[in-house]
Amino acid sequence: MNTPATNDQRQDAGLQFVLQCQLHPGNPVLSAASADASFRRYFRATWPGGETAILMDAPPDKEGVRPFVRIAGLMADAGLTAPQVLAADIENGYLLLNDLGHAGYLKTLHTADTKEADTLMQGAIHALVQWQKSSQAGVLPAYDNALLRRELELFPEWCIGKHAGLELSEKEQGWLDGVMNALVKSALDQPSVFVHRDYMPRNMMLTDDAHVPAILDFQDAVYGPITYDVVSLFRDAFISWDEERELDWVIRYWEEARKAGLPVHADFGDFWRAYEFMGLQR
Repeated sequence: MNTPATNDQRQDAGLQFVLQCQLHPGNPVLSAASADASFRRYFRATWPGGETAILMDAPPDKEGVRPFVRIAGLMADAGLTAPQVLAADIENGYLLLNDLGHAGYLKTLHTADTKEADTLMQGAIHALVQWQKSSQAGVLPAYDNALLRRELELFPEWCIGKHAGLELSEKEQGWLDGVMNALVKSALDQPSVFVHRDYMPRNMMLTDDAHVPAILDFQDAVYGPITYDVVSLFRDAFISWDEERELDWVIRYWEEARKAGLPVHADFGDFWRAYEFMGLQR
């Protein structure tokens, strides 16, 4: 098989992996599908007959694909819709996944009317409850004190120091430390469940059923605070909601979680306070 080479060795090697899989007849062509804030890249492989699949390129010395494969299995066990691993080259950091299409939640929500947005977010709430119900201790890395503080330290390092060019006084640093301590305590005091860690519309795709999202970008999942993914869903950096709508959706999540037997606070006011603290940490 003769395929044109590029100046990108990883992409060329990925194409060879796709060819070796012999998923469909003929030589596929790779085109950029998407990228995220990491070393991972995604390419859409298109065969002459119009069939497609997604190639994930995750350099083993930077990211690797083992966490993705493992958590894809947990997602499937939970009955969720997520990319299926069609073929894998674990050692070299390549996966071939089924193509979930182009219809993303985020783009759709930006133009959706109230009814459509409600349908989509209700589906996301239900999927989140399913994910959390499947939780098991000791399966995923702990979202522990060290990780929470490592994330919080990005604020003084990058926002205050690098971006604003400021240096905190001893008094100001003490105030910030107090806030961080309160946020970490609130997070660690919460019941632990499986946490996607980027559970937001940008990482969801529409499926044939408007009530069932396909979930992406789950390879960094951990075991931690029950409010984390709820906050990620409703206080997304890429789309904003008015307070009344956000509150309505959070109440719906809380009610469904209680019915499912998840360990949310018995009083919604207590849950909302933990949610607010988690939102500030995030």
